[in-house]
Amino acid sequence: MIGLTEIARRTIEEHFKGKEFIPDDKTKEYYKEKQACFVTLTFGGKLRGCIGSLEARQELWKNVAENAVSAAFYDTRFIPLKKEELKKIKIEVSVLSPPRRLEFRDEDDLLEKIDNKMGIILEKNGDKATFLPQVWEEIPDKTEFLEQLSMKAGLDKNAWRQKGTNFQYYRADVENE
Repeated sequence: MIGLTEIARRTIEEHFKGKEFIPDDKTKEYYKEKQACFVTLTFGGKLRGCIGSLEARQELWKNVAENAVSAAFYDTRFIPLKKEELKKIKIEVSVLSPPRRLEFRDEDDLLEKIDNKMGIILEKNGDKATFLPQVWEEIPDKTEFLEQLSMKAGLDKNAWRQKGTNFQYYRADVENE
């Protein structure tokens, strides 16, 4: 049996060859539960690709494989990964718990309820964005975190403070190379 980061790496390696990576039966059995996940690629400590799903639509091993290819080749913030970069890429897989609605009375109550172990989903008028819990390491201030998340969703930085903005949260189990 292999781990999630190895599934991601082997999938990307095979993609360069025009092939599909299929793990052994033991691995497929172990990761057969439908779970949401994100695959994050870094190069020299900087983000190089990150794609995932917030809803569990398919078996975890398939979700990791699909998101690994998407993070490597289809994250529109970056040019597609080059074969020679692959050895230097670090892979991280975050397996998400099902999102739960975050109920709050006002801005202060929201700031009180969120913590740095939560992944946060912001949604307003169909615009939506998420930050994985790991983003708290880069943006530890709660207000700045929510402002940056608002802008990631294509909204004004203060959208998180406005009526009609909804929040969900999730936890993540993270596997790193």
